[in-house]
Amino acid sequence: MTKTVIDCGNCGPDYNAVRKLVQSRFEAVVLQTHGLQDTLELLEERPIDLVTVNRKLDRDYTDGIDVIRGIKADPRWANVPVMLITNYEEHQAESIAAGGVHGFGKLAISDPSTVRLLESYLGTPKPAHSR
Repeated sequence: MTKTVIDCGNCGPDYNAVRKLVQSRFEAVVLQTHGLQDTLELLEERPIDLVTVNRKLDRDYTDGIDVIRGIKADPRWANVPVMLITNYEEHQAESIAAGGVHGFGKLAISDPSTVRLLESYLGTPKPAHSR
């Protein structure tokens, strides 16, 4: 079954890097949003398996942690895993305190540990010959 990921607040190149990682390694699609409102609209429209949020949103440079807080404030999304994309552990800790799950940094996007992290939410990676 195909999983669905929302990637919130990344610029075009970073969104494409996340999309390429997820869609090449998992049976998943990645949808782009830019802030809390359009993310909440997608959460209402369809089942979502994972939300990734950039530490600083691309359009207005507001804190991505506010998107995580906004999602987690609604009990309907309590079970949806939301992770912050950041290289800074102090921001990962803040995300977890807000109800998020541990995420990854852009510097680790091609690291095997990132694929292992995503497996928890997106299932077994595709076999190497099907990528």
